[in-house]
Amino acid sequence: MSKSTALRSDAYYHIFQRGNNRENIFIEERNYTYFMRLYEKYIVPIADTFAYCLLKNHVHFLVRIKSETLRVSKTLRVLNDSPSQQFGNLFNAYAKAFNKTYQRSGSLFRNPFGRVEVNRDAHFTHLITYIHNNPQRHGLVRDFRDWPYSSYTVLQCDEATFMQRSEVIEWFGGVDAFCRQHCTKSIDPKGLEDLWDLVR
Repeated sequence: MSKSTALRSDAYYHIFQRGNNRENIFIEERNYTYFMRLYEKYIVPIADTFAYCLLKNHVHFLVRIKSETLRVSKTLRVLNDSPSQQFGNLFNAYAKAFNKTYQRSGSLFRNPFGRVEVNRDAHFTHLITYIHNNPQRHGLVRDFRDWPYSSYTVLQCDEATFMQRSEVIEWFGGVDAFCRQHCTKSIDPKGLEDLWDLVR
């Protein structure tokens, strides 16, 4: 699938992006928080989110693009930009703030961002567990459950969230099954065809 293919309404996608030349895109805790605030601004109005993980130099999201009739902002204003452009707006807005904060110039992210359509149930299940296990796989923590910048914990708690929590938990057959699958399933990146060279 072409990396620049436009995102289609009602389709599921693995969205991934990394720092240019594998440069870190998150340096301080506040960077992660700010990125997610921008994510809520640009992406939540146009896509449902099932899983995410922010790592030091790359990010992963599993989303479903909303139908055009549902793409409205909090002010009930129809979003004119395409879903692909909205992701571009997210990365551009973050890069601009990051460059200003750390007095750097040039591209922060690799272009274009990676996107692969998810059209098999097994792929959907595998992606959720793969995304959440990423911090452990990359040696950032010994146990992926300790990484604070993923949706693993968010999907299990009762706090308000933009995540499709009930849909994910129901998909796995309950919270216990969700946790069990994450801890016992072998996460083999070779089983995913959409890793690009982002995380290699």
